[in-house]
Amino acid sequence: MSAERKIAAVISLGCDKNRVDTENILYFLGKGGYSVTDDFSEADVIVINTCAFIEAAEREAVDEIISAAEYKNTGRCSRLVVTGCLPMRYGEKLTRLLPEVDCFVGINDYADICGIIERGDGFSMSPECAPTCKRVLSTPPHYAYLKIADGCDNRCTYCTIPAIRGKYRSRTPDSLLEEAKHLDDMGVKELIIVAQDVTRYGFDLGGDYLLVPLVKRLLDECSFGKIRLMYCYPELVTDELIGLIASEKRMAKYIDVPLQHISDGVLKRMGRRTDSAHIKELFGKLKAHDIAVRTTLMVGFPGETEEQFEELKAFVAEYKPDHAGVFAFSREEGTPAAKMKEQLPKSVKRRRVNALGRLIEKLAGERNAAFVGRTLEVMYEDIDYRRGMFVGRTEADAPEVDGLVYFKGGFCDVGNVYNVRITGYKGYDLIGEKV
Repeated sequence: MSAERKIAAVISLGCDKNRVDTENILYFLGKGGYSVTDDFSEADVIVINTCAFIEAAEREAVDEIISAAEYKNTGRCSRLVVTGCLPMRYGEKLTRLLPEVDCFVGINDYADICGIIERGDGFSMSPECAPTCKRVLSTPPHYAYLKIADGCDNRCTYCTIPAIRGKYRSRTPDSLLEEAKHLDDMGVKELIIVAQDVTRYGFDLGGDYLLVPLVKRLLDECSFGKIRLMYCYPELVTDELIGLIASEKRMAKYIDVPLQHISDGVLKRMGRRTDSAHIKELFGKLKAHDIAVRTTLMVGFPGETEEQFEELKAFVAEYKPDHAGVFAFSREEGTPAAKMKEQLPKSVKRRRVNALGRLIEKLAGERNAAFVGRTLEVMYEDIDYRRGMFVGRTEADAPEVDGLVYFKGGFCDVGNVYNVRITGYKGYDLIGEKV
């Protein structure tokens, strides 16, 4: 590329952990002299950071790649770059399958992304992990994610993450504190801690459970108004962790606990490290401490009987998670579950997703109805000009995945918390007026 070509457009797909990787990429692009645009016709380089967790994510990634490749004909683009999970999963054969792409870049090569682009390297996949705290935030300025580890050691039978991202690798506490302090200095008010398994943090640094000490250091050494925990596996949500969330004012009374299922038979075939009795005990403790719970649930796993699906529905109806995402089992190449007998038809999986989804929607309506007439603390985040209302979240709602609060009132500052009296609701969202 010629020296004057220094404009890049970046697409980030997938989860918030991938978003942090995209923010690393943005930093290194900026360091290499690139400015960033959202006008793809003006970009000399288009970077797509991909997800490849399930088939639907791969389809989305390929669609984005094909769409972006058109700018090589209609715009200024001379380099189309694909990073992240897709090249990590499929390797160099992508160079044959997607000839539109000029450079495939693995997750350990972001620091050299500018050099890769300039050289036109077709495929770069360094084996050594190279975590960095250098980022350009892509979130609104009042919240940010802190990725404390990469990879996974859980080896659930349906999951491709260990094959894509490698073994679990915790970042050191000192490096995380350095990054967190930088975010704190930037004015971030809500820190959201993420990893493939947040609760396993530190086990690979000497075998100790280091999540609680890490969070305590963040509370002691930083001034975030709230710290939120995502992706906490149920078998490692300890009484000490629950006590910290419940007792510390600056901890969001919220936890994301991915369950996938409740039937012991299904959990065993999934390779999960917990059982129904422990999950029910854990949910009882969390509810007793008024901690909002988000979870994810999988239906249609190979061999899931109608009785086991009804057991899952009964659990949801009784324990009422505050938020839940439901998805159908995806038969992913290379996973043990893909080879299991008793694969279920798509029609059965679709029916079960819809049935469980309707139950969760009903419970959300009942939960929201109970808030009517109450006054809640709401962090203001945006304006919905069509509705003529402010938009915010309670601490029981994580950004992008949970419900919103639409409210009217006087002047508000983004990131500040206001008292809002709830007057109604629509679907998963609340409606109110600033007090």
